[in-house]
Amino acid sequence: MSPAALPSADPASGSRPGCYRLCLYVAGRTTKSLTAMANLKRLCEEHPAYHYEINTIDLLENPRLAAADQIVALPTLVRHLPAPIKRIIGDLSNTERVLAGLGISPGTASR
Repeated sequence: MSPAALPSADPASGSRPGCYRLCLYVAGRTTKSLTAMANLKRLCEEHPAYHYEINTIDLLENPRLAAADQIVALPTLVRHLPAPIKRIIGDLSNTERVLAGLGISPGTASR
């Protein structure tokens, strides 16, 4: 999944202003993994005022990467930015829960 149009990077922090840095951990192309990817894409499209950097990691291909974010269940979405780090486990079908975890107001369509 490619990131949305992003503003220039903030040299002090290495991050982009107003950007959500997300990492979605999946296990292959299972139904749950594909559902999580589709739900995350839909949520990002429904909230275009926010900018997203999304990295999808397939732990069947790179199992060692699970340790860095302490992944114990799949699929798991990890929000690295804005701080603090948050984890959302599941297929991301509960829109309210995902938006709350990301810190996005459900009624926010633009900024």
